[in-house]
Parts: sequence; C-alpha cells; structure tokens
Amino acid sequence: MGVLTKIVSIMDFLAENGSGDLNTISKGTGIPRSTVHRLLSDLEEAHLVAKTREGYTIGPKIAIWSDSAYAKIIAEAAKPILKKLTESTNESSQVYIREGEQRICITSVNVAGLANMVPVGSIFPIGAGSAGKVFKIWEDEISNKEYDAIRRQGWVESVAEREPGVASVSAPIFSKSGKLIAAISVSGPISRLGEKPSEKLAAHVLKAARELNEKLNEC
Repeated sequence: MGVLTKIVSIMDFLAENGSGDLNTISKGTGIPRSTVHRLLSDLEEAHLVAKTREGYTIGPKIAIWSDSAYAKIIAEAAKPILKKLTESTNESSQVYIREGEQRICITSVNVAGLANMVPVGSIFPIGAGSAGKVFKIWEDEISNKEYDAIRRQGWVESVAEREPGVASVSAPIFSKSGKLIAAISVSGPISRLGEKPSEKLAAHVLKAARELNEKLNEC
C-alpha cells in the first residue's frame, strides 16, 4: 500500500467515523500504528486533520476546500437560472452564500447601465438587505410572528437597507438535507420597484429558487 493510498484510507476512516485515536484508526485501516502516527503528524501540520479530546478529526482545510467546491457547484447551477430571472424582471440578480456574519456574491447577472450592479465577490453584512435577511431568518432560527410569516411565504424583501435607493427580494436555497446553503436575489432601483418590490419580483424569485433547488438536488 503506497503512502497516498494510506492517507486516503485514514481520511476515509475519519470521514466515516467522525474521529478516532491512533489505535482505532490503525485497527480500522489495517495500517501499522507507527505509520498512522507519522502520517497523522504530517496531516495535522498541513491542517488536513485536527487533534481534539476525542482523537483525530477532519481538519479545517478540508472544510475550506469542500465549501469552496460546493460554492462553485451552486454558482454554475445558478448561472442559466439567473439569466432567465434577469430577463423576466429586467433587474439584476445574484446568488449569495454565508461566511460568518457576511454574505458573498458567488454569481450574478447585471443589467447594463444600472448603478447598483453587484460584481461576483462582493461582500455585504448579514444584517442588511433581503439576501442577508434570508440567512438570519432561515438559518439562525429566530422565532417570532414576523419571521414565521416570512418563512411561510418563502421570500423576504428590503428597501434601502444595504444601499440607499435600492430595493430587493430574496429567497432561500436548500441542500437535499434541508440545510440552508444560499440565497437567490433580485435587486433594482426603488424608483422603478417602489416601496413594495415583492409585488413585482416575489413570484419570479420564488420560481427561480424552486428551479435552483431542483437542479442542485440532481447534483
């Protein structure tokens, strides 16, 4: 068994079992304990595994790689859907993922000539704008009458929260397991959308959200 094969066996064991000490990893993989110790030391130095009270676990770098790869999958799946969404609303559309207390735009389709275009890579706080509200309302599980009503309707709107003069409507995107993974959004000038952007945008955003959810569930 080559070194790479041994590393893969150790990582597979940790992925399947959550954690393990030297003895359990050695027994579970069939790799000698001394070899397991040496390889784990190297993997820990590279942040591919981490040592905890329960033993060794998958390290933070794997999570970073995984999140980055999944964000790319979401972005690629969303591109044709955002194109249709922008064509049907004549407004800019985006998909965001959460990073701590911020949200990051991972793909967007902008209407040329508008001042409120959102480039890919734009970072905004969770607390401002309808897309930010998606993460607060659906992920943080705050329970009150307002948030419960928003969850039932499936979308949330904002007016001049993230940026003066801009209104938006957003909806959540979920994984197969029901975990919130992204927010899909349409934004445009208040001068065109008015104080109730949902009247013009909500149905379109909900349709796009359903299409993206279905597409991601096929991946």
